Amino acid sequence: MADHQRIHPVQDPEAVAPQTPTAPLVPRGSSLSDKGDPTEQYPPFRRTIPYAPLKPPPRRSCWRKCFCWTIFLLLLLILILGILAAIIYFVFQPKIPKYSVDAMRITEFNLGNDNSLSAAFNVNITARNPNKKIGIYYEGGSHLSVWYTGTKLCEGSLPKFYQGHRNTTLLNLTLTGQTRDANGLLESLQAQQQTGNIPLRLRAKVPVRLKLGKLKLMKWKFLVRCRLAVDTLSTDNVIRIRENNCKFRFRL
Repeated sequence: MADHQRIHPVQDPEAVAPQTPTAPLVPRGSSLSDKGDPTEQYPPFRRTIPYAPLKPPPRRSCWRKCFCWTIFLLLLLILILGILAAIIYFVFQPKIPKYSVDAMRITEFNLGNDNSLSAAFNVNITARNPNKKIGIYYEGGSHLSVWYTGTKLCEGSLPKFYQGHRNTTLLNLTLTGQTRDANGLLESLQAQQQTGNIPLRLRAKVPVRLKLGKLKLMKWKFLVRCRLAVDTLSTDNVIRIRENNCKFRFRL
């Protein structure tokens, strides 16, 4: 019996080999557009940029701002005052008033039974206004006093008056006072009188108003300090003034 022949299938060489599956041209979850291109995916792909927080600008504290504004206003005020002072100086050419004690007479200088010293001085004071364009109104409320080594002997005041340009005014003032427990004070005065040189101090505080042209300014205070030296403090005797030096300043 003849052997059965085994038949093996032979592949046709002209047959097209089957292609392996490849990735789809259109990603899943997308569709074709009218132009044949795949439409954009939803949500669209966006490139993210790292965010770096900006540093906040430096802030000035409240006190620093207040300090800067205060300095600015002070400088502005100083500038304005300087301009006004320059205008007054060049236009009115102010000069300091001058004062002097020309004569003094004692009408009372007695020690009482209670050791109190009663004193009454008549003082002649010359006030000079050397300004050409500035007048001086002497207001009420002035105060004058005479002192010896820190002890007030007598006091008084100036009258109210107006002193015009380049005017010289002679003032005759009466100053009175009483000092308690003055036994030691009188002994010191009598010992100083033996030397013929008794130091005294005259102090004056006078409120005034300056008149610049037709403008009357606010109230100021004249402060006058006179250093005196007399030969005696005897009653009703001619007193010789050995030293007479007065200094002047003013304030608001």
